[in-house]
This record gives sequence, C-alpha cells and structure tokens, in this order.
Amino acid sequence: MIELLAAAAAGAAAAAGGIGGAAALRRRRAARVAAARVPERAERVSTIGQVLHLCVRGAPTGIVVLDISEDVILSNPAAHALGLVHERTPHRRVRDTALRVLDTGEPQTVNLVIPPRRAGAADTCVRCAVAPLTVADDRFVVLYGTDESELVRMESARRDFVANVSHELKTPVGALGLLVEALVQAKGDPEAVARFGASLTREADRLSTMITELIALSKLQGAEAPPDLEELPVRRIIEEAVHRARVPAEDAGIPLTWDCAADLRVRGDRALLVTAVANLISNAVNYSPEATPVTVSCARPDPETVAIRVTDRGIGISLADQERIFERFFRVDKARSRATGGTGLGLAIVKHVAANHGGAVKVWSRPGTGSTFTIELPAPREEGHPQ
Repeated sequence: MIELLAAAAAGAAAAAGGIGGAAALRRRRAARVAAARVPERAERVSTIGQVLHLCVRGAPTGIVVLDISEDVILSNPAAHALGLVHERTPHRRVRDTALRVLDTGEPQTVNLVIPPRRAGAADTCVRCAVAPLTVADDRFVVLYGTDESELVRMESARRDFVANVSHELKTPVGALGLLVEALVQAKGDPEAVARFGASLTREADRLSTMITELIALSKLQGAEAPPDLEELPVRRIIEEAVHRARVPAEDAGIPLTWDCAADLRVRGDRALLVTAVANLISNAVNYSPEATPVTVSCARPDPETVAIRVTDRGIGISLADQERIFERFFRVDKARSRATGGTGLGLAIVKHVAANHGGAVKVWSRPGTGSTFTIELPAPREEGHPQ
C-alpha cells in the first residue's frame, strides 16, 4: 500500500511539473514571437509614414504644417503652386492667420488672391482653412488650401450676365412702352399709326429674338455634348444656314455664295450647327457694305478636323476687339447692331455650340479688309481609321 501511494504521489508531481513546463514553454514562445515582431512593427510604422508622406505630396489640396516659430515643417507641391509657400517662407496672410490660430486654438479661414508669377496669367483665388494640428499639442497648425479661381470666375460671370441681361432687356421694353404710348396718341393719324406699328413690331421681334437666344445660350452653357448626335453632311448644314440668311442678305444687297464638297460629314446636332453657321452668316451680312460678297465654304484641313468658314469683305475687327467678340452682348459697332436688330449673343452661341461638339471657333480679321470666322469640328471616325 505504501509503495502504491508513493507511486501515485510521484505521478502527480510529474504531472504538475509537466503542466508547469508547458506554461513556461508557452511563455518563452510568446516572448520569442514578440521579439521577432519588434523589427516588423518598426518597419510597418516606417512604411505607413512613407505612404502618408506620398499621400500629402500627391494631394490636389495644398497642405502646409507650421510650428509656433513660424517655420514650415511640411509642405506639398500643391501648396507651392497655389502660392501658400514660396522657398520655405509662408505667405504673409497665411502666417498671420496661423499665428492667430496658435493663440486662440480656433480654426479660421482666409481667402487669398495670389498674383501670377508670369506675365499675362490671371490671379489665383485661394481659400485656405487653418486649424490646430492636434488638440493636445498647440505647437503646430495645418493649412489646407484649395484653388477657387474657377468658382470666383463663374460667380463674376453670373453677376455680369444678370447685369447685362437687365440692361439689354431694358432698352426694347422701354421702347415698346414709348411706342405704345405714341400709337395711342396718334390713333387719328393712319400714317403715324402705320409708322409706329412697324417700329413696335420691330422692337417686339428684337425682344423675342433676344429671349430665344438667351434660352438657347443657357442650355449651351455647360459645354456638354448634345444628347442626340447624328452623322450629318456638312453641305446640308450650310445649305440650310444660307437659306435662313438669304432674305436678309438680299434686302441688304449682299451677294451670298457657298460651296462645299458632298463627302464632308460631321457628327452633331443639326439644329444647333445650322444655327451657329446662320449666326456667322448673319453677322457677316450685318457688318458688310452693300454689294460686297459673303462666302461660305468648308474643307478638311487635316484628317481629324472639318472646318466651316464664313468670309466677308466688311468693316473688319480690331485686334483688341477680337479678344472679346465671343463675349455675351459685346458688339463691335453698337450703332450698326441696333440698326440691324442684333442682340450681341450670336457669336457667344456659336462659341458654345462649337465647344459642345468638341470643336472651336476662330477668327481672322483686319480692319477695312474683312473677316473670316471658322468653326472647326472633329471629323467622324472612319472605319479602320480610329482617331
């Protein structure tokens, strides 16, 4: 019996030792794994740091980190391109705003107008948000700058557009009111009634045309391709545009001729393209002396382009005015435009129609010689000849 108890005790001790040995083995193994992971963790931290650095450098937003000593700790190429930092020196207003944020701990926003670095370029409008880098550490601030130039330009264009529309509509509306008043007062004079009635009709037509063109222009503003494009013969487009302008040209004593090869084609919206070409022809007729010809032609100057040209022998356009003729309501000769009922929107419509078709409109002109307006459109892709 004693021998049996001794054996059992020995077995129990051995078992306890085995359990303790297994626990110790697990502890040693865990220590070795932890030791092995130290370099891996350090490498991972280093990799994450590199990734974050690349993200900051490649960000389209300008990012700058300043410390309490006004030193630039971090900046990316976008921040330098926007003018937030130049040769490790922060922009003056950026620095002043950063110091206020360091003092107050409150985020702030500053709008900057950065002058261009090269002649002829436009100012850059930058919106810069400045905030403490962390709540716990008040030694650093981070700046996020975005280029708002296009938004500012669009808002300015919108204000100008509203102001121009208000001004331009005021003239025919005022004229209508005066003519109606004169018509009422002249009801006993058939000749005066006829004269005022004709003027009233003319002003009403002008107002109707302006409203129609404003609606058309508003639809074209987005520079998006028309939804239903079809392959069209250029000859048919020119033929319809010339037909639309034929009567005004004959009334003005302007010979109107055209020529186009039958095989030239473009992809586009027929109504919009006809309107654009008709507007160019109408402008050429309105600004040409009597008996001077207006010609319309087309060509394929290169395999990827179809060009429609309208040429006149009219008064021509100065170089300064050529930079503005595609603006809404701009007129080279305001007196002549009023006499012909022009709205100042025709060339703006041409510009947007061309842009919406993936093309452009160009002008060559010389005062006293005449002008040539060219609509350039992408040629259709030919089978076996991808563009």
